[in-house]
Amino acid sequence: MQGVLHKTLVIRLSSVGDIVLSSPLVRALHGRYPGCQIDFLVKEEFADLVRYNPHVAHVVPFPAGGTPADLHRLRRLIAASGYDLIIDIHDSLRSRYIAAGAAAVTRINKRKIARTLLVMLKIDLYRRFGGAPDVPARYAETLRGWDVADDGLPPEVYFAAADRERAEALLAAGGLAPGTRAIGLCPGARHGNKRWPADRFADCASALASRHRMPVLIFGAGEEQELCAAVAGRIHAALPGTVALNLAGRLSLLETAAAMDRCALVVANDTGLMHIAAARGIPLTAVFGPTVRQFGFFPRGTHAAVVEHPDLKCRPCTHIGLPRCPEGHFRCMNEITAEAVARAAELRMTA
Repeated sequence: MQGVLHKTLVIRLSSVGDIVLSSPLVRALHGRYPGCQIDFLVKEEFADLVRYNPHVAHVVPFPAGGTPADLHRLRRLIAASGYDLIIDIHDSLRSRYIAAGAAAVTRINKRKIARTLLVMLKIDLYRRFGGAPDVPARYAETLRGWDVADDGLPPEVYFAAADRERAEALLAAGGLAPGTRAIGLCPGARHGNKRWPADRFADCASALASRHRMPVLIFGAGEEQELCAAVAGRIHAALPGTVALNLAGRLSLLETAAAMDRCALVVANDTGLMHIAAARGIPLTAVFGPTVRQFGFFPRGTHAAVVEHPDLKCRPCTHIGLPRCPEGHFRCMNEITAEAVARAAELRMTA
């Protein structure tokens, strides 16, 4: 073991899912060194995801649209802060520059060679390059030398009472009585080929809402308002009178987490909101198309399940997503039916 830690900095600049998946590392580090100050460097727009974590002492925000001058300022600030260890779980040119000159730095093993071979040649050599643990376990690997181990438990997202109050007020204005349970949908994703078709989301939700007499909450970013509106419209057409509330762009990330607490289940694509649902312990069914388990981003938790097309030779075609299917057929998503996902979701809900 390399010694006791008194003051550490975790670097994970983005994005939503990656930051949520860092919470088990922070939890394990605090559990092993309860007196250690743990600071967290993150892009300003994602800072709320760690702001209320009880294991994080200080959030160090990287400014939106950060300039080279901002990078240099941060590097000087961190160099003067006396960190025993910098834990770089981002491992980019920026994070390396920021950490340059620190007394001790440990970095994530991203398995880049194994990942490239699997995407480009469909050759799975993960075992030769450190195995295929999920992302929280990969983050924990950075601290093996300090006797910190992954606890295997789900990630966490914390928010303030005000976030819950704002979320509840919006749900009430949309027609949900206090305490009403709902079906949650996350039909968006940053990359087009990671989106299960919108009509499948709507049909899946309609089947579940009809069977369980529940309203539907549709979550998404501001740029996904049109997509989420289309899902809501199809649900309304199938089930007139059912509440299908389009919340895209109307909630912050933490308000979204609070609103998800009203859900009996969530159906999502491979996206950051999927990891927020898992972190809140909500029964979750995720639809994975172009990406696979080896990349480490399957949702963690006993209440989570993944529906995928396991027998396609073209999978995986990417590790982060593409605008469209490179083969043109999109079979990895098109051949997953609404009823198959609804059945998987109901198994989670009753488990």
